[in-house]
Amino acid sequence: MDGGKKAERPHGDVAEEDPDRQHALLDEDDGNDKAPRRSKRVASLDVFRGLTVALMILVDGAGGEWPVIGHAPWNGCNLADFVMPFFLFIVGMAIPLSLKRIPDRGRAVRRVVIRTLKLLFWGILLQGGYSHAPDKLTYGVDMKHVRWGGILQRIALAYLVVAVLEIVTKDAKIQDRSSSGFSIFRMYFSQWIVACCILVIYLSLAYGIYVPDWEFRVQNTDSTNYGKVLTVVCGTRGNLSPPCNAVGYIDRKILGINHMYQRPAWRRHRACTDDSPHEGPFRSDAPAWCVAPFEPEGILSSFSAVLSTIIGVHYGHVLVHMKSHADRLKQWVTMGITLLVIGIILHFSHAIPLNKQLYTFSYICVTAGAAGVVFSILYFLVDILNLHYVFAPLRWIGMNAMLVYVMAAEGIFEGFLNGWYYEGTNNTLVYWVRKHVFVKVWHSTRVGILLYVLFAQILFWALVSGVLHRARIYWKL
Repeated sequence: MDGGKKAERPHGDVAEEDPDRQHALLDEDDGNDKAPRRSKRVASLDVFRGLTVALMILVDGAGGEWPVIGHAPWNGCNLADFVMPFFLFIVGMAIPLSLKRIPDRGRAVRRVVIRTLKLLFWGILLQGGYSHAPDKLTYGVDMKHVRWGGILQRIALAYLVVAVLEIVTKDAKIQDRSSSGFSIFRMYFSQWIVACCILVIYLSLAYGIYVPDWEFRVQNTDSTNYGKVLTVVCGTRGNLSPPCNAVGYIDRKILGINHMYQRPAWRRHRACTDDSPHEGPFRSDAPAWCVAPFEPEGILSSFSAVLSTIIGVHYGHVLVHMKSHADRLKQWVTMGITLLVIGIILHFSHAIPLNKQLYTFSYICVTAGAAGVVFSILYFLVDILNLHYVFAPLRWIGMNAMLVYVMAAEGIFEGFLNGWYYEGTNNTLVYWVRKHVFVKVWHSTRVGILLYVLFAQILFWALVSGVLHRARIYWKL
């Protein structure tokens, strides 16, 4: 963030655009070849970003009660598993728009590096363990157990790699050239070569690295095995199972097992608990790895995640170079459906399973394809049919995405409210509102929590973002 909150003009002549705010100004064809080009804001970019942040709040708040909303324990793809790829997709899509009007490569690289460092800083602060919001009224972290991975850290890595790739490979002569069909693929052929190289390296490491036996000390104080050193037997190669995959092995070697996520989704795996896909007490015969840490935003999986951003960049190139709504939608929908089909075939043929934690190729295809189709629908509804008012709450969230992410998705505001309690720290203001205003009214914990997340979090922050938008106040990196 540039010193905190900034007041900015949401419209007008702007030399540069911010990929993290999605305020894209594009030259739209108004149907008159002789008329000068005019800048027009593509509102669906904000709506898509807002939808992704809203989904994150939903799955974080209600995923525990609704397993179909939360992350899949291992293989598979639930609603929560689309959030990260959607973020990477929209970041990638904004990169060509952001860098389009910055001809100086040195200046562009400096800007990208500074943004990357900001993302890393906030990512480690919010998800590294320092902030315990919203549940615990404490803060601080033992430096021996800082979590290095996280959502913003993965976005930072993907943004850095793909933005620098865009800067290095783009040709100033083609930035304003209209294109059609596969000519955009030819224009940016070098970027697809890099994407293929990333895929080959990922597959080679994931299937080629030998994973030996490994051990860990149980850190969970609630576990009956707390403090014990447990051994996980592997001695295999090309295994995509929870304990013996190369993705986790690389993270244990480079990040260190103490710096990985301590409560991975695999705790809800059917091998670990009889309550699967819900989280519950471990089975008496649960394998040792059930209580082991695993980093869902680790090194090799983040390397693979760059591909989601590169696909998003292609969608951004289509937006920049194609001026016809029909041509854009044809290109986007065709690619989105193609990716969906490829990913589904790979999964159901048991060639490569859908897996968010490993960020497999089938998972990239399905989630990027879904992102492309969803964005195409939003583009049609918002920018072609002009249904702006219907999607206004999501648009407001998208225009102040960083603020809503920090305050709602990371629970900082809820953590502040939890500081107000009556008699005991378990009887907080948030707990009282959730219990008496939502759960008791519907006589259902599941329904009550879902409604609490929808209205007391998502809708509340949409309205806050709307007020800030009216005041032209935005919080950005």
